Amino acid sequence: MIGVYLPGDSLLHRMPAGSKLVLLITSIVTATVFVRGPVAVAVVGVLVAGLFAMAGVPWKVVVAQLRPMVWMLLIIAVFQVLITSPARAVVVCGVLLLSVALAALVTLTTRVTDMLDAVTRALGPLRKVGVDPERIGLLLALAIRCVPLLTEIVHDVAEARRARGLQWSMTALVTPVLVRALRTADAMGDALAARGLDDD
Repeated sequence: MIGVYLPGDSLLHRMPAGSKLVLLITSIVTATVFVRGPVAVAVVGVLVAGLFAMAGVPWKVVVAQLRPMVWMLLIIAVFQVLITSPARAVVVCGVLLLSVALAALVTLTTRVTDMLDAVTRALGPLRKVGVDPERIGLLLALAIRCVPLLTEIVHDVAEARRARGLQWSMTALVTPVLVRALRTADAMGDALAARGLDDD
């Protein structure tokens, strides 16, 4: 889950948050541009698995991080097979999965506060053109917090739907999720406004 930090003393844990974020972006861009075949996907996959092992991340945690992507990857794979080829489907889905895995590795080995501080410092020079780094840092913090929060809402609604015997009704899932998500967003907005964070 995004925002979960696993304490440790590995090299990845000790690296500065800013350096990890730069390496993450560089790695994803490089993989997107240069990984062109299933063999290359497999090689990069081995490297990423080695990074997880070096960081001491349990495999159960790795699986939990990537499990939510399964259905999306299946849909993308079917679409790619139909319009291109199985090899291309492996490349597209593989690069996407590995990109998410690398992002998960960064969040697992980096405190959220350290990442936000790094982003705030990097955006410091943009103050001269009217950018507020602290507000952007707050936006990122809220986004990171809202991902597991939305996951929790979907899980609770799905459990309630199954308890009512409506497990095959998408309306019984989507409508309550939207209502609860909007209510949560309103509550967050009111809390931010009460603290004066909506002032210019």
